[in-house]
Amino acid sequence: MASIINLKVNGKTQEHLIPDAMLLVDFLRDRLGLTGTKQGCDGGECGACTVLVDGRQRLSCVTLAKSVAGKTVETIESIETKGRLSRLQAAFHEKLGTQCGFCTPGMIMAAESLLRKNPAPERDEIKEALSGNLCRCTGYVKIIESVEAAILTGEQA
Repeated sequence: MASIINLKVNGKTQEHLIPDAMLLVDFLRDRLGLTGTKQGCDGGECGACTVLVDGRQRLSCVTLAKSVAGKTVETIESIETKGRLSRLQAAFHEKLGTQCGFCTPGMIMAAESLLRKNPAPERDEIKEALSGNLCRCTGYVKIIESVEAAILTGEQA
């Protein structure tokens, strides 16, 4: 079975015929070429595939694409402005919040969601917001420091 879905992805209206069982991560990567969203565990455990759906975190590897019909989806590619990194992306770069970089898009999207709700969260709130995202390289200290640096530089997500 297949369905036609209409949705907005990174500010652009999309209409696609997709298999009913297609996952959002596959739709984004394979149909739209948005490869910033990473496919890690395939079970909703690592957070590498985190995107925003109507402004809220969603794990795209356990979300059917047809379930976001009529909604707005934002991927890591959406938060840069005019070819420049967002302050959150820049802070991850400057504060060494990335090592291999595989988890980084999911971490940034989880942090983006938090900062939109609370532009000045405490460290414990940052930890809680990122708790669904796994990193096998950094030990999280630099990731948390990166989010804190974005806050200090006035990031208004």
